[in-house]
Amino acid sequence: MSQTRERPEGLSAYIAVTAAYWAFMLTDGALRMLVLLHFHTLGFSPVQLAYLFVLYEIAGMVTNLAAGWIAARFGLTSTLYAGLGIQVLALLALTQLDPDWAIGFSVAYVMVVQGASGVAKDLAKMSSKSAVKLLAPATGGGLFRWVAVLTGSKNAVKGLGFLLGAALLALFGFTGAVLGMAAILALILVAVLIAMPSGLPKGRKGAKFSEVFSKSPNVNWLSAARVFLFGARDVWFVVGIPIYFYAVLSDGTEDGNRAAFFLIGTFMALWIILYGAVQAAAPRLLRAASRPEADLVYAARGWAWALAAIPAVLTAAALASSGPQPWLTVTLVAGLLVFGGIFAVNSSLHSYLILAFTRAERVTMDVGFYYMANAGGRLLGTVLSGLTYQLGGLPLMLGTATAMVAASALASGRLDPALGQERPAT
Repeated sequence: MSQTRERPEGLSAYIAVTAAYWAFMLTDGALRMLVLLHFHTLGFSPVQLAYLFVLYEIAGMVTNLAAGWIAARFGLTSTLYAGLGIQVLALLALTQLDPDWAIGFSVAYVMVVQGASGVAKDLAKMSSKSAVKLLAPATGGGLFRWVAVLTGSKNAVKGLGFLLGAALLALFGFTGAVLGMAAILALILVAVLIAMPSGLPKGRKGAKFSEVFSKSPNVNWLSAARVFLFGARDVWFVVGIPIYFYAVLSDGTEDGNRAAFFLIGTFMALWIILYGAVQAAAPRLLRAASRPEADLVYAARGWAWALAAIPAVLTAAALASSGPQPWLTVTLVAGLLVFGGIFAVNSSLHSYLILAFTRAERVTMDVGFYYMANAGGRLLGTVLSGLTYQLGGLPLMLGTATAMVAASALASGRLDPALGQERPAT
């Protein structure tokens, strides 16, 4: 009976954490688009643009390891508050960027600020994702359903952030857009500090940092699959495709740039929103409520191989084209939208399985380790996005994405349904 009474209070805490996470991801998506488009117009090369996000992903890897331990030691709300606060400071720091600085110094400065933003994002993400394991219903596919809704809605919000960032850049310029986002996020932080209900774990003093490294083979293989899955997405998503679209859409004038910003932001936003919508629907698409966990483990490999076919087809199309052409652009748009839908099912399966494989008492540790792998994949994809596009254009970039999805499928094939959920020793 006591557990029944506590559930509404815990649910209120979960809703508050999720709402704060949505607000954070709106600014995160907007900031990425602002930085990418603003610095491209300043003359940064694809590799230099990739450098801007490298420390963001490195910081994410380190943060996820530390955040799992911090949350286990000091409680989930501490990591959420820290994430929101650091993001506000990072946004304010970006407003101090001087266009008269040398390119090398500007790159270094933005890298550091983006690194702080990466820390902030992963502190907030780990808090929300861990809360699902602690609060979701234990039967009827409740865990998969809750994590799919959280992840899907978050990505839809981030997609709106891409559109918001492009629109704010076109309407108010870089500094005005960043200042506005900092002010709104600061208000949300104050509201969360005042109104956060109780219900989330307060932490345990005996938590050791060494516990973040999982001894579960399933957690480790799933984390490896995650590295290559998200590397395959970001190898085209971060730099290559936005710059290709800019080359196709802009005539180099101020009006042409503004129109290109809106169109690129709209495509990136629609892609993320589609991705989020399919993620949220994944439990229904997979009939998860009526299938055993073992079936879903096997499904992870099959869906990864299905995903690999999409960039393989797009690579062939890019090789067949002599350069940017209308038919190639249309093919890329259609193919990447299909990629987004299948990618969403893969991502949603992974997000469910990491929570299914872990125990409640070490959920922040395993979720932190898993999202460290996620950040590692984004780091790999980010670096390769600028490098492959600059060295080999669309064919090399898309071919690299194909190889990375195949590697993810091979890692997913090592998951063992017989191990089931990691259980404490008896």
